[in-house]
Amino acid sequence: MNASLKVALLMVAVIVGFLLLREHWDHVAGKWVYLLLLVCPLMHLFHGHGGHGAHGKPDDKPASRE
Repeated sequence: MNASLKVALLMVAVIVGFLLLREHWDHVAGKWVYLLLLVCPLMHLFHGHGGHGAHGKPDDKPASRE
């Protein structure tokens, strides 16, 4: 899939999301606290845990100067 198709699909998804949110704002606004509580575990679930560069691995120690 080329880059222009990805950008076009992303733009369509944003527009559809905006229109859905605008039409159903009364339903969403009453439940924003629950949506926030739902987002927290989802962020922990989908967070990438490999982005910190493997701190503290035993083979990362500098070589001795003997």
